Amino acid sequence: MKPIRLFFLFTVLITLSFGCQARNQGSETAQSVIVTGADQPEMYLPMLQGKKVGLVVNHTAIAGNKLLPDYLVEQGVDVQKIFAPEHGFRGEAAAGEVIKDGKDPKTGIRVFSLYGDVKKPTQEHLAGLDILVFDIQDVGCRFYTYLSTLYYCIESCAEYNVPLLVLDRPNPNGDYIAGPVRKHDFISFVGMVPVPIVHGCTLGEMALMINGEGWPGLKARIDVVKVKNYSHADRYELPVSPSPNLPNYTSVRLYPSLCFFEATSVSIGRGTDFPFQVIGGTLEHLGDFTFTPVNMPGVAVNPINMNKKCFGVDLRDIDPVPPFTLKYFLDFYKKYPTEKDFLTSERWLNLLAGTDSLIKDIRAGKEEAEIVASWEQEINAYKSVRRKYLLYPDF
Repeated sequence: MKPIRLFFLFTVLITLSFGCQARNQGSETAQSVIVTGADQPEMYLPMLQGKKVGLVVNHTAIAGNKLLPDYLVEQGVDVQKIFAPEHGFRGEAAAGEVIKDGKDPKTGIRVFSLYGDVKKPTQEHLAGLDILVFDIQDVGCRFYTYLSTLYYCIESCAEYNVPLLVLDRPNPNGDYIAGPVRKHDFISFVGMVPVPIVHGCTLGEMALMINGEGWPGLKARIDVVKVKNYSHADRYELPVSPSPNLPNYTSVRLYPSLCFFEATSVSIGRGTDFPFQVIGGTLEHLGDFTFTPVNMPGVAVNPINMNKKCFGVDLRDIDPVPPFTLKYFLDFYKKYPTEKDFLTSERWLNLLAGTDSLIKDIRAGKEEAEIVASWEQEINAYKSVRRKYLLYPDF
């Protein structure tokens, strides 16, 4: 046990050095240092020794100062396969970019894509595995596709009788719940589960909810290594960018509010050094702040308004960052001469929203307070379900 204890102490020091502290509205104590599931090897190594292991991971799966696959191999764990979500194993692919199968150059382990033509682990993928381990940092939004990858992993594990182990991580948007609940007619890879846009769960809690509610049809065997010293009320700043276009805390917190713009002619900064921190279109009256999106391989491929000067607002210095709001979207919607000039894909907007009621309400001239009030009943029903699966103190 000595090496494990030493490793555990080392990971705590690493966590401190990265600034990965959770603060309860400003007060900091030794107990506030968050210890992720991956940083508790004494909890999961005994479950993996002597087994053929598959990993669903990306660049955020850090154990101490190493990627989880590297650490597990060093510990003698038989890692057979790695499965990569959107943005790839190393997190270097742009949003929507097809991820290809390959081999990890460092460990020689085969890497299989779960983003592209195949988004769900197949029977062949899971053949010969004794357990599948999931460790990916999420941002707590239904349309962030790591949640959809988790859903498909649970479904496949249930179908092919492979246990799933989730190494949990905090949710940087886990301190509130907001947005419409996804309706059945709008199931997609940006909306696999019937939850609000901001769902207020870690992926460990989500795994238990998906499985417990039987949403995939069958139930899998799931274990979760909980995060230590974490509460949903805590502020949590990610030590590693979860994807190329969410580079900092501000972008992660603005992401739920700005993602609807992806269905419009308005840029939210993809193709700049400040994605999800600005809003702008090509009409000069949209704002005094200007920026020009450009093609950035691996980060933003053919971004909205590429090589065009955009006019709008700069949100980089906003403090505090507001929780999910329709304010920005409604403001820009009203500034365009026609909806056709603003909205480029109604279908995409409806999939992101998980419903077509949002655009109908906007067209009817409803303001944010009235639209948000219409979600209250379904959110309350969701909260009752969520309560059953919480692993951490709530906000």
